[in-house]
Amino acid sequence: MEPRLRDNLGGVLVFVVLLLSTGSSENDKDVDFCGTWRHEMGVALSLNVSLSPGCTVMSISAGQSSLSVVGRITAQCSRSEVIPLERLGLDSEEETPFCLYWEPLLDQLKLQVGGENLTLCWPASLKGSCCTDLSHDANTPEARYGIVNGAVKSDLIAGRIMTAYNFNGGSIDCKALCDQENQGSSQVNINSSAVGNMEHPCARSFEVDMKEDFRGYNVTAPAAKGAPAESRTTVHLPPALKRAAKKSSKVVCTFFRNNSLFQEGHKEVRVLDDVVEITVENEVIADLSEPIRIGFHHEVIPKLHSRKCVSWDNRKDPLQVNWLDDGCETRQKGGKHTECLCNHLTYFTVLVQMEPRPVRHLLALSVITSLGCAVSVISCVALIVYLCRKSRRCKEQSIPIHLGLAAALGLLNLLFFFTGVLANVGGEGVCVWVGAGLHYALLSSFTWMGVEVFHTFWLVYMVFSPSPKPYVWNLVGFALPALPVIILAAVGDIYGLREVVPSDDVSDPYLMCWMKNTHKALLAHYFTNMTVLAVLVSSGVVMLFLVYRQIRTRDEWRQNRVAFLSIWGLSCLFGTSWGLTFLDFGPLSDVVLFLSCILNSFQGFFLMLRFYMLDWMRKQAGGSALGSTSTGSTRQHMLQAQEKS
Repeated sequence: MEPRLRDNLGGVLVFVVLLLSTGSSENDKDVDFCGTWRHEMGVALSLNVSLSPGCTVMSISAGQSSLSVVGRITAQCSRSEVIPLERLGLDSEEETPFCLYWEPLLDQLKLQVGGENLTLCWPASLKGSCCTDLSHDANTPEARYGIVNGAVKSDLIAGRIMTAYNFNGGSIDCKALCDQENQGSSQVNINSSAVGNMEHPCARSFEVDMKEDFRGYNVTAPAAKGAPAESRTTVHLPPALKRAAKKSSKVVCTFFRNNSLFQEGHKEVRVLDDVVEITVENEVIADLSEPIRIGFHHEVIPKLHSRKCVSWDNRKDPLQVNWLDDGCETRQKGGKHTECLCNHLTYFTVLVQMEPRPVRHLLALSVITSLGCAVSVISCVALIVYLCRKSRRCKEQSIPIHLGLAAALGLLNLLFFFTGVLANVGGEGVCVWVGAGLHYALLSSFTWMGVEVFHTFWLVYMVFSPSPKPYVWNLVGFALPALPVIILAAVGDIYGLREVVPSDDVSDPYLMCWMKNTHKALLAHYFTNMTVLAVLVSSGVVMLFLVYRQIRTRDEWRQNRVAFLSIWGLSCLFGTSWGLTFLDFGPLSDVVLFLSCILNSFQGFFLMLRFYMLDWMRKQAGGSALGSTSTGSTRQHMLQAQEKS
């Protein structure tokens, strides 16, 4: 069969399907159109949106550098703008798949392009007239650039490259369409164990007139068909809302049932049950002195799935769904009831963690870490005092470097010891500063360990070159780590409150100040912490091997205690114990996690023990066991000087 004939037959088939659905007793409750946008590579791509109220024609067209959605199909959405698509990185390919979803009952239009979900029209309450039953009109001519394999509900219209697809709409009473929708149900699966069947009624709005003597008001969502009355979502509007509203005294509460257009782009989280929109016309309400209370009733959520109250934030990217927990407090009242206390107005819902990633033995790990950090802080202070006194008696090159490492580790352990307390007391505002400080202390500790590796290499292999001055090491160890922290702080939304969920009780997470659990913060973590750590561990392991080659023939190496303290102490200096971080997977995950927690939290204590034991052994040997330089090569002499420190 010829391609043109096959395409024409496909178009006729889709038209017949749409015609039959229009002529039947049921109307289309939603429409999706998918295809592949063929465009030129290397050019700036854009999205052209021109939407207005009405119900006539919608056109989806594409060209060399732009994808366009134009038409009159909405009840109240009006939008006209050109949106750049550079951030999606589509210009590296010639073809980009896309899908356009239209839900007339919510007056909501969403475009999925390049793996991103863009909301072109926000969901709205039920209006009088809905534009539905979109029927395919005549295709436009073929072209080099355009839409390939255009399809409605997976039914192919044309396989050739078409510049545009046109659809005609028909008006219908929204209540009739809503009644039709109420007769069916849709199943929402959370994981392998389904939460249950939930009906999908239309969005319902309630308008509350806040009079002068307004003392609060309770708004209750309409009950779903067959559902008990106590399962309805409730909203309590506090008296503080009347005082915050300057221009209007009317507040509108709109109740939506869960639908795919409210979902996040990530599979690991999912909107559960109802979505509530609370608005005051033409006003932005925030920082209420008394929060709005929203009670969500839902099916039992498995204990391993954490939940939190979130609000829809579109300040940074008005095209994308962005659920944030800022300004909302979560109160779990049993497995079927969640209460949200929020101090602003927007969309609200409950977000469920789909793939539980709780930390096992979190209480035991927290106790070990707190004890280790406390001991390490005291040990670092004692080590600093010891090294300062020693620097007065001798002028060893490595003492300033050891001092820098002790100071950085002391600061790191001190901040980590108090991070939980500061997170619970100070909240998000304090955690921004504490998280940045903790990140700086961690990078500074890694940098000083790297300086220890480099300095040891210098002493062993660069014996005829003078070592850099102490102020150079201080600039590298203290000033250099501040640069990425300052840059990340200027970018914003990196540091703040972080929740660590325990496996035994996901409803009671451990709070700490660190990097946020966001995509941007995760990238910052990998580009700074993990990259520096990988370089440090690999260079530390190489340096340990080189040191072993140098000292294995020395007389002191035959003394087991000296051999152990030399390699074990240098491994602490070189930060190789942090390499256990990369082994946290598989059946030995718990063992590795505990071992890593012990070694790294007690690292300050181990360093102090190493220096004191080597000094004590040198005194026991009369200053010759580790300090003898009467024999051996020049390199060995330099290594001995390093070990004496």
